[in-house]
Amino acid sequence: MGLISLLWGIVALLWMIVALIPLLGWGNWFLIPFAAVGAVIAAIGILFTHASKRGRAWTGLVLNGIVVVVGIVRLGLGGGIV
Repeated sequence: MGLISLLWGIVALLWMIVALIPLLGWGNWFLIPFAAVGAVIAAIGILFTHASKRGRAWTGLVLNGIVVVVGIVRLGLGGGIV
C-alpha cells in the first residue's frame, strides 16, 4: 500500500505542476479528489503495515496532502475557474 500511495502522490504532483499553468487551473477540480484518494490509500497503508515499513506510506500521505492543499489554494486564487 505504501508503494501505491507513493506512486499515486508522484502522479498527483506531476498533474499539479501542469495544473499550475495559467488557463489549466480547471485540472485542480479533478486533481483534488485524485490526491484525496491517494491520501486514503496511504492512511490504510499506515494502519495495516508494520511500524518499521511505514515510510513509503507516510511519504505518500504527506505528498498527497501537499497536492491537495496547493490545489485548494490555486482554486481559491483563481476563483475556482482559471
